[in-house]
Amino acid sequence: MKVLIVEDQPAIAKALTVLFEIHDIPCLTVVSPDAALQALRRDDVALVVQDMNFTPGATSGHEGMELFRRMRALDPELPVLVLTAWTSLETAVQMVKEGASDYLAKPWDDAKLLSAVDRLMEMRRKARAQRAPGAAGAPELCGLVYASPAMHRVVSLAVQVATADVPVLITGPNGAGKEKIAEIVQANSLRADKPFVKVNVGALPDELLESELFGAEAGAYTGATRRRIGRFEAADGGTLFLDEIGNLSPAGQMKVLRVLQSGEFERLGSSETRRVEVRVLAATNADLRQAIRAGRFREDLFFRLNVIELAVPPLRERKEDILPLADTFLRSFSAGSGGGPRTLSPQARSALVEYAWPGNVRELMNRIQRATLIASGSILGADDLELQPRLSLPASGEEDEALGAERHEIERVLLDAGGSVSRAASRIGVSRQALYRRMEKLGIVLERRPKA
Repeated sequence: MKVLIVEDQPAIAKALTVLFEIHDIPCLTVVSPDAALQALRRDDVALVVQDMNFTPGATSGHEGMELFRRMRALDPELPVLVLTAWTSLETAVQMVKEGASDYLAKPWDDAKLLSAVDRLMEMRRKARAQRAPGAAGAPELCGLVYASPAMHRVVSLAVQVATADVPVLITGPNGAGKEKIAEIVQANSLRADKPFVKVNVGALPDELLESELFGAEAGAYTGATRRRIGRFEAADGGTLFLDEIGNLSPAGQMKVLRVLQSGEFERLGSSETRRVEVRVLAATNADLRQAIRAGRFREDLFFRLNVIELAVPPLRERKEDILPLADTFLRSFSAGSGGGPRTLSPQARSALVEYAWPGNVRELMNRIQRATLIASGSILGADDLELQPRLSLPASGEEDEALGAERHEIERVLLDAGGSVSRAASRIGVSRQALYRRMEKLGIVLERRPKA
């Protein structure tokens, strides 16, 4: 298998060829899109490294986009690494969204280019092995339960982009299943057998962020009695899941951006620069575009993370999933309690479907678990779920009504919890900090009142 270099500038083509040959990477070079297509039909090409412009004076990158699309028409799984000048960066990002494997800005870093080439060629070999006779073809869904068309679209896209090996940003409300979608991306990627490291960066204070993500040497800070390996280093060669990325501080954003751009970092207390090769999946319940406009989130970090976006809808917008999820949780908790199988009464099933679920799937799981503990019989009724009548569910797209329903529900739970945010958060199925953030957004002012 060879690397096909598509570059019309002789000096750049020669530099790439020499670099690859020094490292025993077979390659061939062509100078035009037509020659590239002929080489794809003739040779065993494992990877394409392509320029963006082939006409003197061209800077838009449209020629590179057209070549990419024609090559993918010949081989839909062909890995393509784009070399781009800053003038063509927007087009290169669009190519990645359409399936290109990655892009590197000129002038490139030799070590980073070689690392990307080695990784993509290994991915090509694994992809061929997966297509071999007898290889498993069904995607791994990591136990996700769903029946709605909305979640089917999200899962299908997650499986589709899994092998692209580009950063993925997973958006959606707390408790909706963003981490499960990240697991599906990892499980169906060509890094499935490599480390999968998860970290909630939004919960890390600045004083701990650096040591958690990048590690620390013994003696780097008070109490550091031994060397600590950070999350980036632990995930080297695999995937790192950065949850609650929208809550990362400005200082933390800068540190993460540097690693994503260069793959380099230093452990706390060390001057030795280390390099990792990690695929990053990030998740947030925040509107990062609004955060950028407000100056709370870096635009350059957003574009690094958001090559592909997977938007997980709230549970109230996919009511078809509620009962399958409830039945699954009920079987699991009933088996664990040792009390025999249990079922939901028709009234309980109706109440579940009509409920607004501000805490999404996490709240549903908590409600079912609690009901299995307090119910006296084998049939769980609506009263066991403690779901009181609530406003009619808002139609899809009616944002003001949706926010009104959510505000109403949070206020009710706070009232039932006697004004305790901790107890209310537990009942909804979210963290205390997440509930405080949601209360602030909805304009809910906490009043200390006895339980009604």
